[in-house]
Amino acid sequence: MDPRRLLLFRSVARSGSLSAAARELATTQPAVSQQLRLLEREAGLPLVLRGPRGVALTEAGERLLTQADAIAAHLHLADEELADLAQLRAGRVRLVAFPSAAATLVPDALDALTRDHPGVSVEMVEAEPPEAAAAVRQGEADVAVLFGYPDHAGPGLQAPDDAADLAWVPLGDEPVSLVVDDGASTTLDDLRSQTWIAGCPRCRGHLVDSCRRAGFEPRIRFESDDYVVVQNLVARGLGVTALPRLALQAFRHPGVAVRASALFGRRTVGAVHRAGAEQVPSIRALLERLQRAAAHLPD
Repeated sequence: MDPRRLLLFRSVARSGSLSAAARELATTQPAVSQQLRLLEREAGLPLVLRGPRGVALTEAGERLLTQADAIAAHLHLADEELADLAQLRAGRVRLVAFPSAAATLVPDALDALTRDHPGVSVEMVEAEPPEAAAAVRQGEADVAVLFGYPDHAGPGLQAPDDAADLAWVPLGDEPVSLVVDDGASTTLDDLRSQTWIAGCPRCRGHLVDSCRRAGFEPRIRFESDDYVVVQNLVARGLGVTALPRLALQAFRHPGVAVRASALFGRRTVGAVHRAGAEQVPSIRALLERLQRAAAHLPD
């Protein structure tokens, strides 16, 4: 049965006449009568008995009215749920972020989103950029916060190559600084002979490329994508490293010294999502608050 005809029948039954239903539905009485006849043909039974004072329901009509009421109730509930989503009284966003962003940008953005729209929930997991982009691509996440380096991301605030098929929302860029134990020399000759601590594969690649451009091959003895572990190794004089601003904002060991260095340049930070997802109110609201959180970060 055509659900639109069921709803029309419900209007006839509840209003008591074809003319009243026509006024309610902003149509004509003949149009209502025609649709009602088609519904009775589909049902195979008469649904109403017409009279000078309106209509009376047959037994089949009484039973069908119960189902029509249920359909109307479900449609009303669907309207309310969609209105909740549209007006951000409800919604869910699945977020993936790399660790230092998860410790800095994301909490600020989620705090603002929760205060503005407490009905919107966000689920978050940590992942490095390639895995985070893959989660969005595979439909396992709605938004991913990624980073890339100029030698991987191209000029400006572009998306990393492995996320080029996704919609990119730039959040900014940040300096990558040299991190040494307090009092260590940072001349290029000293850095050539130092032991180095590398991070995740993307950061390790940037570290190696940067050192090679400076004319030497870094001697990497330790690798960890945990910036707390890295700084503890540095503080004990076991090596030197390069860390971006977000990692140093998330955790700063008192025993390390941070030195600005043109050697490592800057890295780009941004969010990716599937094309069109920004039209979803809850996703758009999260993206806007990530942008605001990034704008307030110190350089």
